[in-house]
Amino acid sequence: MQLETRNRFLILRLSASICGEKLFFMKPTPDSGQFKPGRKRRFFWRLLALLLVAFLTYCGLLYQRIAQQSRVDEARPADVIVVLGAAEYGGKPSPVYRARLEHAAELFEKGLAPFVITSGGTGGEVSFSEGQVGRDYLAEHGIPESQLIAETQSHDTNESAQRVAAIMRENGMKSCIAVSDDYHMYRVKKMLEAQGVVVYGSPRLESRPVSWVEHTKMIGEEVFKYILWKLHLS
Repeated sequence: MQLETRNRFLILRLSASICGEKLFFMKPTPDSGQFKPGRKRRFFWRLLALLLVAFLTYCGLLYQRIAQQSRVDEARPADVIVVLGAAEYGGKPSPVYRARLEHAAELFEKGLAPFVITSGGTGGEVSFSEGQVGRDYLAEHGIPESQLIAETQSHDTNESAQRVAAIMRENGMKSCIAVSDDYHMYRVKKMLEAQGVVVYGSPRLESRPVSWVEHTKMIGEEVFKYILWKLHLS
């Protein structure tokens, strides 16, 4: 009787030992398809590095396109000349704005378009808008008022593009020569094209020499502003 009891006890221990070994071998191993915490971190950093490289590559290509557009004058016959606004002081255009307006006047005198639209809202001064100041300046310099249109409500480049495009549609105009600074031209063209307008860029002449460092900085800022516009964040 004691021998039988002892044999049963040994059999139970042997069974428990075997079951324990089975359970041990059923535990996940490093090769079972599950990520260790270290592998997860490495995967995350590699993915982040890949996204960063892709973003920097896009920025580099965009920088190149903006720089190329800044060196091109596409002036040719169109329905209207569009002058993007800049600062004005007490009803007088700033030097930058004046240079844009004078360039537009030259294009008008060459007969490249029968109308000129000046664009820009009030900015810092409530009494004057960039669009109206530009219109008055061109009228004083010989362009007939009947051939001048002022857009006076916009507060940034994108809003200017939208409002100018609306004016053009109302007047049956489909193409324009856009006048602004060279580094600004790529973004201006893309914004107007997004409104269905055929655009030819014609940057104003620089009133003073601009260093390579300064020009690079301005184009870099345009890269940032263009990306914000594409992401609908501006």
